[in-house]
Order: sequence, then structure tokens, then C-alpha cells
Amino acid sequence: MTTSRTQPLQLLIVDPQNDFCDIDGATLPVTGADADMKRLAALVDQAGGAIADIVVTLDSHPVYAIERPAFWQQPGGEGAPQPVAPFTQIKAGDVRAGRFAPRDAALREEVLSYLDALEASPKKYILMVWPTHCVVGTWGHNVHGDLAAALGRWEATRLRTVEKVLKGQNPMTEQYSAVRAEVPIANDPRTQTNRALVDRIVDFPGLTFIAGEASSHCVAATAEDLFAEMSAERLSRIVLIEDAMSPVGGFESGATAFVARARALGVRTMTAAQALGLLSA
Repeated sequence: MTTSRTQPLQLLIVDPQNDFCDIDGATLPVTGADADMKRLAALVDQAGGAIADIVVTLDSHPVYAIERPAFWQQPGGEGAPQPVAPFTQIKAGDVRAGRFAPRDAALREEVLSYLDALEASPKKYILMVWPTHCVVGTWGHNVHGDLAAALGRWEATRLRTVEKVLKGQNPMTEQYSAVRAEVPIANDPRTQTNRALVDRIVDFPGLTFIAGEASSHCVAATAEDLFAEMSAERLSRIVLIEDAMSPVGGFESGATAFVARARALGVRTMTAAQALGLLSA
């Protein structure tokens, strides 16, 4: 498309992966995500000539990790340990009381230290045991097919590469935000503040469109960590593409609160169609 705008455009796409889309085979489907990613793919195709930079974050996990069912057990009948179901919340107090325990008993004190730090953090998170999702090397880890194809066309046309940022690789800490883990680990730089990502987004001289999955969790966490580094002027150049992100079911209020906080900071919200209109204005 042609555009009269002189400002370059950046696109930050958070975790646009198969396992988060409401399609066959997904392990943590977000209602509406398939349509979100198709709208986003169309935006990339239609606005491709105006897009100077694309960053894609990828939730990237092993099967065995602190927020996975494979990590946990609970007491069962006749003393036999039982599995812990997805969508179970676990607090430090639950572990101390024996209601839940890591399957590797040697990790108990490390787990307690982690849960204490998580619950005392500014975000006041409680550990959630999620369905096993976005395991590196699996179909679920891959970018949604329509969007992946659009990103490939952008690379071939613009002679540039999409920057892909992996997050969540350390099994002993959760990581919703691509900026840093919820409880950074001192000897693992992957869990600490990703300065290269922060600088790439914060220092970008034009508009930044933000989209991805899910608006209640990883989009919100990533965006708010970035917002904390931005001036009011930079925040005014951020646009959330509201119909290219959806919340995890049951967490709709979290997504609504995130959007409200963003607007209060001066961030704009638009549909994909409105964003395209902005570029041609």
C-alpha cells in the first residue's frame, strides 16, 4: 500500500502460536485467536510496504517445567501420589501444608523460595499449572500458518528478517513477559531483562503496533514491562490492535483492565482496519 506517513512502522507480535489458537490440535486454545491471526496476517500483507521492523515473541518451553502438570503431584488415596490437573493454582502455603509437592522432592526448598518470591512480586502472581503448550520443536510452538506465510512474504519483499525472541526456556520460573521472567534467576541471562528487546522497541522512532495472544496474559505482561520504560511521547506512538488479540477464557477482566491501563497512559487502541486507515491518512 502507499502511505503519506513519514514515520516508520514497527509491529510487535506476542506469541502468535498454534497452541494458543482455537484450531484443531491446540493445547491452550484462546477463543477468537484464529480469527485474530488471520486479521493480523492481512494487515501485514496490506501494510507491508510501510512496515520497517517486525518482532515476534515465542513462548518456548520444555514439557517439564514449574508451571506444567508433569512437575507436580498431590496426595492420593492410600498414599499414592496423584497428578495435578491443568488450571490448578498453587501457593507456597499449599506446598508447606502438603497439598501439592514437586515430583522431584529435592526441589522442594527451591520451589518454595520461588513461590514466595512470585507471590511477593509487584504483580502478585499465583502459580498456575497450565496445559502443556508451546513445547519447542512441536507444531504447537509454530507461528499460526496464515501469519507465518504473511511474515514470509514480508521478508521476501522487504529483504529483511523478522526478529524472533524466545521466552520461557528456564523450567524453574514462569515467563509471561518477553522482557523478563516473573522471578529472574541470577545465573540465567535468559530470565533477566532482555535489554536488546527493550531498546529495540522503546527507541524505535515511529509507530509501534502491538498484537498477539493472549491479551490477558503474555500481551499484557510484555506490553506493560515495555510501557514502564517509555516516555509519554513514546507511549503516544503505541497502538494496540484490539481485534488481533483475545483473552484466555475466564480471564476477560484481566484483558479489559490491561487495555484500560494502557489507554490511561496515552496508548491508542484500534482495530486492524482502523490501523490501516491510520497509515494511509
